[in-house]
Amino acid sequence: MAYKSLENELFIASCINGGIAGLTGVACTFPIDLAKTRLQNQPVVNGRKMYNGLYDCIKTVLRNEGLRGLYQGSLPNLALIIPEKTIKLVANDCFRNYLSDDGRKISVANQLIAGAGAGCCQVIITSPMEMMKIYGQDAGRISALSGGSVATVEPAYKIVWRKFGVFGFYKGVRATLLRDIPFSMIYFPLFFYLNNLGFDDLSTRAPFHVTLVSAIIAAGVAAMTVMPADVVKTRLQSIHHTTRNYNGILDCFRQMYKEEGLRTFMRGAQARAVAIAPLFGIAQTVYHLGVGEAFLGIPQLRPV
Repeated sequence: MAYKSLENELFIASCINGGIAGLTGVACTFPIDLAKTRLQNQPVVNGRKMYNGLYDCIKTVLRNEGLRGLYQGSLPNLALIIPEKTIKLVANDCFRNYLSDDGRKISVANQLIAGAGAGCCQVIITSPMEMMKIYGQDAGRISALSGGSVATVEPAYKIVWRKFGVFGFYKGVRATLLRDIPFSMIYFPLFFYLNNLGFDDLSTRAPFHVTLVSAIIAAGVAAMTVMPADVVKTRLQSIHHTTRNYNGILDCFRQMYKEEGLRTFMRGAQARAVAIAPLFGIAQTVYHLGVGEAFLGIPQLRPV
């Protein structure tokens, strides 16, 4: 019974750590993620773009929309990032523990399965969160093109519900899975490999800087690898009025390649890498700090 009680408390501690990790990470990196969405969604008109790269996008948003504009669309993200990151991080830990041989060793194949499972589980929150986030993030660009005001933009959940109903929140869910499952299969095994280099036989966690750098490297590699899927997902989930209409993932790939060329699949890559790497660096480091264990007064166990 005592073992079962500790197991339950460790699960609760992981959920606390995941929630704090997600909230901290997104609060620090949201403006860069906004720039990524704007860069991926902007059309090329007469050979000209609205934004010329990451820093120009952030500078333009600040000038035209103010500091508040950099956090446009952040409310659903801040509200849903807690369950989203909790599911992702805790699910991976649960799968790793279940698939490990003795609670300490796990094969590379099982690490990939655990990562895929985590990426699959998180989509129940990720898809509606991304849908509303992308609408909010892109609202300023659309308003600027139409001469309107960002302040008059209707809340994302209202327009999604009115136009598409409840299933509208899962528009582009297959593209989300196409991005998040491979991402997690790359990120988690690479992170744990790098992070474990910082352990010694007596420690229950790697030094702070080792976990931070490990997560940043792993997230950067994973983000760049799945970049084409992220661009397609963003296009499919954009609900603003545009001349572009896509009939699913393959049609989106085909039209983008035909009209914009191969380079468009890496559009916003700099912004995504700069956003995702520190997001996971911060989130994973906070997750491994053991705040939940300290709050509940239980020991922190060394991760598998």
